[in-house]
Amino acid sequence: MIVMFTYWNHPSARLLDHNMTTKEAYQYFVLRAQEIAISKGWTPVNWEETFNAFASNLNPRTIVHNWLGGGVCAKAVAKGFRCIFSNQGFWYLDHLDVPWYEVYKAEPLEGINDTSMQELVLGGEVCMWSETADTSVVQQTIWPRAAAAAERLWSNRETISSGNITLTALPRLHYFRCLLNRRGVQAAPVTNYYARQPPSGPGSCYEQ
Repeated sequence: MIVMFTYWNHPSARLLDHNMTTKEAYQYFVLRAQEIAISKGWTPVNWEETFNAFASNLNPRTIVHNWLGGGVCAKAVAKGFRCIFSNQGFWYLDHLDVPWYEVYKAEPLEGINDTSMQELVLGGEVCMWSETADTSVVQQTIWPRAAAAAERLWSNRETISSGNITLTALPRLHYFRCLLNRRGVQAAPVTNYYARQPPSGPGSCYEQ
């Protein structure tokens, strides 16, 4: 599998020679890279920018990686593409002010009600820009919010919409955070507003 993260910002003499704009060059590069990947038996995975810019030209085997905002997976599967959900509004861990319950309630199948189209959503992943984390804070930043996304991925819509997640999911996340701490993983408290913050006072890890 190949993931292509590409940016075209500056025109060059080569573009001028071929009478191409930067957007045209970007499309040419992506589509050519897709051809090469598929010829080797790989599956191209593209950030959603390619889908947003030239969806009709993408190879049908393309997997669209949704990361910028909501509604992209619904649009992608409607055109027959597969999709991976990583909406940065909820599932980018460097967004430190996103609390556990917003991570948990994010819906990968938002706007997708047809069962056959739902099957085109392969799943999701949490992400994090490394500019905002190093070895001093990486574990606190990842955990336990990544666990909230993980449980969300194996839970159906009805479970989330019908239950009180403070009574159901939160105790499990508290327990998991305690378990991580006991195993030497520096997971942050579950309910603090800002990721990486230490506990506000003494007490059991089940309550922090």
